Amino acid sequence: MEQIKNIIATKNAPAAIGPYSQAVCVGSMVFLSGQLAIDPATGNLVEGGIQAQTEQSLKNIEAILAEADLTVDNVIKTTVFLADINDFAAMNEVYAKHFSGNYPARSAVQVAALPKGGLVEIECVCSRGMIPNVDMMQDAIKESK
Repeated sequence: MEQIKNIIATKNAPAAIGPYSQAVCVGSMVFLSGQLAIDPATGNLVEGGIQAQTEQSLKNIEAILAEADLTVDNVIKTTVFLADINDFAAMNEVYAKHFSGNYPARSAVQVAALPKGGLVEIECVCSRGMIPNVDMMQDAIKESK
């Protein structure tokens, strides 16, 4: 079966700074490239430290998801790259505000450096369509009785 690769791009998130796409959709899977804390209006990293950069990175992700008619509820896996693992708790505080109780799987690692001197970069993998959680499934079973 042939799969079509659809490129997803929006002006509401920073343009790619190299030979890659903001996101690629194949079948029901959507893969978002790592998002730095670049303000799409200026092309510069936001100031204010790890929390401000995490917030902007997640805003960029949400803008790309919106272009693909998705939300953070469609995210099934994230990878967080940190310039300093000691920023983990501060990053995590902001990250938790963007996802509901059914959190995606996640890895977080420290890297030697990030492009443009960024403090954080976040990438994610998503699935199209409704992804029922356990609570939704239990509610549906109760309603069917």
